[in-house]
Amino acid sequence: MTDDQAGRPAADRCPGVRTPHSARDGALARVRVPGGVVTAAQLTELSHVATEFGDGHLELTSRANIQIRGIADVHAVSGRLSAAGLVPPTHEQVRNIAASPQSGRIGGNADVREHVSRLDRELQMRPGLERLSGRFLFGLDDGRGDVLALQPDSAAVWHSADRAELILGGIATGRFAHTDDVVSAILDAAEAFLAAADGRWRMRDLDHATLEHVIGQLPGTSGSGESVVYHRVPRIGWLEQSDGTVMLGGVVAHGRITAQLAEFLGAVGTDIVITPDREILITDLSEGVADTVLRVLAPMGLIFDANSPWTHISCCVGAPGCAKATADVRTLAAQRVHSLAGDAEPVAAREHWVGCDRACGSPAGTHTLIIATPDELVTVSK
Repeated sequence: MTDDQAGRPAADRCPGVRTPHSARDGALARVRVPGGVVTAAQLTELSHVATEFGDGHLELTSRANIQIRGIADVHAVSGRLSAAGLVPPTHEQVRNIAASPQSGRIGGNADVREHVSRLDRELQMRPGLERLSGRFLFGLDDGRGDVLALQPDSAAVWHSADRAELILGGIATGRFAHTDDVVSAILDAAEAFLAAADGRWRMRDLDHATLEHVIGQLPGTSGSGESVVYHRVPRIGWLEQSDGTVMLGGVVAHGRITAQLAEFLGAVGTDIVITPDREILITDLSEGVADTVLRVLAPMGLIFDANSPWTHISCCVGAPGCAKATADVRTLAAQRVHSLAGDAEPVAAREHWVGCDRACGSPAGTHTLIIATPDELVTVSK
């Protein structure tokens, strides 16, 4: 048993790199990517690992993490990704940290990027927090509400550059912390949850009285702030950063990056940010480099068109890769996209196609769930 497994709920099978999931198409490793940020060198190494040991793709998740499927040599993958700084010695499966993807570059009340690194670092320094469920989600929202839309378990939203409100299980607590104290407060809340959880995995699973008890343990001051309402707009295309450089936003079919495309993305030489909407943000580009990236990567499958149905349509792996799935969901999703090709208006509602009622990979917020069975498509509004 690894350090990450010790004391964690036995039924919590959220995969990691050292503890992959055994799928029908081989071992599946989930690489936690705090804040969705991957360096050029890390993305290059991920592309090599997917080619040498996996199915040749990197799969993006609804928490901005990365998965490699069809792994033949788990030990080799673990060693390679550990050396690349993607897998720490402990706390691997609880490093679920969502952050506003455009923070510090476009909009927002504060730049939360340094808080992502600090939260990841201090999380690993707290013995006991490795016992959190692999589904527990930390969040850092720069004020636009994109992270709050994910309903994180222990999070903060910045109402100003130096003042953030603590959010537990999607509920505003009315407790505020100075920006320098936010990370400690978020981790304190996670420890208070563990002490009261009694086997429950998520903050929202607590009854009202227990949640109020956890809120009562929070540091900071009482106060009030404006409610945050998030209106999703795909982060796609040519996006101007506040410093005058360019961010390019794209998506890929099925949320799967080919290893070749990932290697070319790494060759750009700048940080890549993965979003919970499975978008790929290429940051800090000069106009000349951005133009070259567009011309080179678009023919390789990176979609820079905000009107593409792939900005609103996602799917699970489906059959035959998943033993639970009863339909080839990827093919069905592709057929749905093809049917929409050429429409004057972009797809307005989000759709997620799945092969069973577990609905793996479903997006947060309002969406239409299409459950594919051998005999019919069942549509559910979420």
